[in-house]
Amino acid sequence: MNLLDIITPECVKAPLDATDKRGAIDELVDLLATHDRISQADVLKEAVWTREQTRTTGIGHGLAIPHGKSEGLNEIVMAIGKPSQPMDFEAIDGQPVRLIVLLASPPDKNSDHIQALARVSRLMTLEDFREKVYEAESGEEIWELLKAHD
Repeated sequence: MNLLDIITPECVKAPLDATDKRGAIDELVDLLATHDRISQADVLKEAVWTREQTRTTGIGHGLAIPHGKSEGLNEIVMAIGKPSQPMDFEAIDGQPVRLIVLLASPPDKNSDHIQALARVSRLMTLEDFREKVYEAESGEEIWELLKAHD
């Protein structure tokens, strides 16, 4: 799966305005809505937040991948946000989150959803890439790093 097929440069934001987990999820969903990537922001916010309540998506190494499936989506979409300060996301390693990758898909795209989650996870295991993303100061820088590695 090529991540550049499911994200646009406008859906990468650094820094985020949000200072907490719920705010970050809402801000990233709103970013998708603002750029016409989704049509029902409130439905998606609820789906992602409901999923987040079952188990944290803070997977460690400073990364969180909140995700959800929602009716009204025609395709899988992604938004990336970098908090202005590392954020508590109740990550499994207890460390604050430095990058949030929100993934949303239609309920019938389970395989694509899993492939996208796996692709993001694999990419972020590359320490050199991960550190460059964490050092990036703008959404444009993060986009260029993503383009260079995907």
